[in-house]
Amino acid sequence: MRLILLGLPGAGKGTQAKILATRKGLLHISTGDMFREAAAAGTELGKRAQDYMSKGELVPDEVTIGMLLERIEKPDAQIGLMLDGFPRTIPQAEALDRALAGRGQQIDAVLYIQVPESDLMARLTGRWSCPNCGAIYHNQTKPPKAAGKCDECGAALTQRADDQPATVKTRLDTNRAWTEALADFYRKQGKLHEVDGTGAMEAITDRLVESISRIPGAA
Repeated sequence: MRLILLGLPGAGKGTQAKILATRKGLLHISTGDMFREAAAAGTELGKRAQDYMSKGELVPDEVTIGMLLERIEKPDAQIGLMLDGFPRTIPQAEALDRALAGRGQQIDAVLYIQVPESDLMARLTGRWSCPNCGAIYHNQTKPPKAAGKCDECGAALTQRADDQPATVKTRLDTNRAWTEALADFYRKQGKLHEVDGTGAMEAITDRLVESISRIPGAA
């Protein structure tokens, strides 16, 4: 199978992609890991991507697409794919479709993890850290014993700029635009499966596995 996992930041997409890939015997490919591997290997595309990333710039579509196509040609990708973070644009999705079609293959399904914005905001803005000892806390999963104070040293906790509500809201809005565009692209192909991403991680995994079981030809 060749699957794509979609979801906004905070939806648990990366975690679920790894779990599903292991459970279904698929190669998990995340864009970030792919960039790092190519850069470490010193490939021409990897060097080009590193040049953009080192400047804090987005890697152009043609470089990202080239790296992805290069990666899925390798022997370990022939067992099947779980793509996480790719595609991010319609041109990337179209290029992927063309490349797979040239090999007599296709994307079998796109799993879209749906989580209400209020839940995403709570997950993404709940992280706090201690500037003194480096301890990390989260309002939902690991709250400090005393609000705003480090359990270890008693210092006042601080929040990174990218974890603050205004920044998180902007990030969600930006990601929603391209994620919804891709969802619509694959919905028109009849490949989109929307999955409830609320509740316990294990329950979400079970829903995703159940969705995969409904894909024609799924094992």
